Amino acid sequence: MSSKPVSQPLDSEDTSTPQPSPSQGDAGLDCAANSAVLGDAPEALVGADEAPEIDLSSAELYLNRELSYFQFNLRVLEQARNPRHPLMERLMFLLIFSSNLDEFYEIRVSGLKKQMEFGRQRPGADGKYPDEILREINQQVRVAVQQQYRILNEELFPSLAEQNIRFLYRHEWNSRLTEWTQEYFRNEVLPVISPLGLDPAHPFPRLVNKSLNFILSLEGKDAFGRDSGLAIVPAPRSLPRLIKVPASIMPEGDNFIFLSSIIHAHVEEFFPGMSVKECHQFRVTRNSDLEMSNVEIQDVASALQGELHMRRFGTAAKLEVGAACPRELTDFLLQRFNLREDDLFRLDGPVNLQRLMALTSMINRPDLSFPSFTPGTPAALENGNCIFAAVTREDQLLHHPFQSFMPIIDWVRQAAKDPAVLSIKQTLYRTNESSELVEALSEAARNGKEVTVVIELRARFDEKENLQYASKLQEAGAVVVYGVMGYKTHAKMLLIVRREGGRLKRYAHLSTGNYHRKTSLVYTDYGLLTCDEVLCADVHKVFQQITGMGKRIVPDVVIHAPFRLKKSLIRFIQQEKAAALEGRPARIIAKMNSLTDPDIIRELYDAARSGVRIDLIIRGICCLKPGIPGVSENIRVVSIIGRFLEHSRVYYFENSTPQLYCSSADWMERNLMHRIEVAFPIQKKKLMNRILDDLNKYLSDGCQSWDLQPDGSYLRNVPGSDCGQEQVQSRLLHELATVRYNVV
Repeated sequence: MSSKPVSQPLDSEDTSTPQPSPSQGDAGLDCAANSAVLGDAPEALVGADEAPEIDLSSAELYLNRELSYFQFNLRVLEQARNPRHPLMERLMFLLIFSSNLDEFYEIRVSGLKKQMEFGRQRPGADGKYPDEILREINQQVRVAVQQQYRILNEELFPSLAEQNIRFLYRHEWNSRLTEWTQEYFRNEVLPVISPLGLDPAHPFPRLVNKSLNFILSLEGKDAFGRDSGLAIVPAPRSLPRLIKVPASIMPEGDNFIFLSSIIHAHVEEFFPGMSVKECHQFRVTRNSDLEMSNVEIQDVASALQGELHMRRFGTAAKLEVGAACPRELTDFLLQRFNLREDDLFRLDGPVNLQRLMALTSMINRPDLSFPSFTPGTPAALENGNCIFAAVTREDQLLHHPFQSFMPIIDWVRQAAKDPAVLSIKQTLYRTNESSELVEALSEAARNGKEVTVVIELRARFDEKENLQYASKLQEAGAVVVYGVMGYKTHAKMLLIVRREGGRLKRYAHLSTGNYHRKTSLVYTDYGLLTCDEVLCADVHKVFQQITGMGKRIVPDVVIHAPFRLKKSLIRFIQQEKAAALEGRPARIIAKMNSLTDPDIIRELYDAARSGVRIDLIIRGICCLKPGIPGVSENIRVVSIIGRFLEHSRVYYFENSTPQLYCSSADWMERNLMHRIEVAFPIQKKKLMNRILDDLNKYLSDGCQSWDLQPDGSYLRNVPGSDCGQEQVQSRLLHELATVRYNVV
């Protein structure tokens, strides 16, 4: 493994590439990064020589979960400024920041507000109360959103314009374009919008979560003599937020107009004979978390359908308005949504930025995107080969997206048609909208196989699709169960039983990620295909426990939550500590999305103080503070943010007998205690070494990696001139996939 790269602050520029001079907005992001400092290491800890004097439960040793997540989102936003990324990808990172921020308010901020509303404020391991966290979130988000729109308006839009991709505001319209927009408005917009004048007979409407709306101030009387002065114009979701100007109107380049601009320009046509004094866009973000804790298990599906409707109209959490919206109108909106001034954000541009993601399907500029690639496929699993025979010869390990997810779909399709296959069991947490797997499982059921599918209906924001899949599978004759009430089924398992040579043989696929072909192209995950008898028997036991009833089972090699996973992780960490104290090699490498469980963190601190070297590759939330003298000097935390979303979970414990597990579980309280999760061992030495080699690539990344500091801030590792070869995702692409460099 290479030496640790030089680091620089989150908001500083790459020294190897010229950048625009910092503006006030840049200073704002600097504040956002520094404001995440959650307390310096206390002096008593910094100078501590006596290990027993340190309280490893002290709040000073823990970072706040919500603020740590927002730091992750700042690292995403920073990718929009990275000149090494293609221009369209920079725009996509900026839009992903918007999407992440919306979900942050829909779930995390709404949860904090609910705690305050019901008087249930409880501090976490970091000692912070919800009101304190909300104040810090508000300060950081305000600065970051200002920076986001500065990047959009001052960097990305001008750079896109240089590439003949333009977003035209009203003052840029020529006469032909003005005439075309009026025709578009009258033919496409006016017929589907229902403006709402506000008076006692027309109260303030229930507006859908994250919908685009306009508030208007009117002057004059209508046909009925009314003059309330205010109106709301909701923009239906059926209307595109971004409209491409026909080449016949503007032949040069790709030109776009925002729906909001068209409505602004012609809004008076909604109110003939009246004068529109003010017209401003706004959007409200609502609480979208579902609560079903008191629902009986037999009613889950029907109860969920009702909850999904209510999600669109949950309690308001955030109000966004155009920057020029006057005080009297924002005060009116805040009052109607029962929000405070702190919940109001004035935006210098469109209020619904993430709808700009449609741009990728509206232009053909591959030269402005990441190089395209074809995921690799091991020769044994290539299309047309018998996957049962390949897995019988040896275990197969796939690393997505660098390697294809199609062998898993092909395997289920083969099983559906194979007369020797008797049964198929599978968990589904998330899958793609036209799921080939659901089709294959349905075909298997129609062909007389015993098909059992555990569908997690409460997979957040995929509930509606999962209800539809459940219905489709049931119609085909599959047995569908919804897991265990109170525990989300998050394990990723496929089990196939086949009759071979007069005996039954089990095959299994276990994964760190979802059975979702589309996300397998952008999420990094490991998947193991095996027919190991002990491992497959364990998978069978876990399925039995989920679908049936009975006493607790104890698998032989699989470790599953909520029963043994947390205890086993603590035991493994303690074994490393014991090895270090005895002078033997002691090393932990763990890769995951989030680390929040305070019990696990305390054990890691204790092991590090005993001499265990600990490397943590954590994409998002991390509540552990590395680098505190006397506590966590032996712990490094690195975050990789790049083209692909790091999603794989891997745990490696060196000790005298190395153990490596892949898992569906992060080291979070919810995963370890309130979900059904599986950690499965990688038993073949060749495959273990392959994953270890990957982990070392992640730890030596010098281009897209960030190191967590003791104060909660992140330092970006400075890229060198050979960054393309050092960046771990690029290295894995070139090793496992076929990369094609794009041209116009």
